[in-house]
Amino acid sequence: MRITPLDIQQKQFPVKFRGFDEEEVDSFLELIREEMEELLRENASMREESKRLEKQLKEYKNIESTLKDTLIATQQMVEDYKNTAKKDAELTIKEAELKAEEIIKNAQEKVIKIHEDITDLKGIRRHFKEEVRRLIESHIRMLDFDKEREEETPDAV
Repeated sequence: MRITPLDIQQKQFPVKFRGFDEEEVDSFLELIREEMEELLRENASMREESKRLEKQLKEYKNIESTLKDTLIATQQMVEDYKNTAKKDAELTIKEAELKAEEIIKNAQEKVIKIHEDITDLKGIRRHFKEEVRRLIESHIRMLDFDKEREEETPDAV
């Protein structure tokens, strides 16, 4: 059974011969009632404060959970970005290597073509020299032939 301040205030004690002083008992009971009311108010206030703090703690735990989830998601995104960047870098390097190989191949083909052109030009030069030599020899023979004719017929000129 719980005792309330009202129970204390309304409590009556039977009067007996040589009993307690009624005023002192009433005064003491009033003091106890006031103290009990104060304690009940404090208790109610503390319960409210406890509920408020529990609610706030629950909110903080929710915030903490959200922050943890966000941190985990952020870390996963960072890992994904790193992996994507790494793959992009590898792809870029591979493309650059392929392009470099293509450039080298084209350069080698050009070198081969230039060598072939040089060989062809040497052949053309050799052929041209032979043609010039034949032409010169032909002209020399014609000059020799003309000279011989002139010597055979000195008056014919």
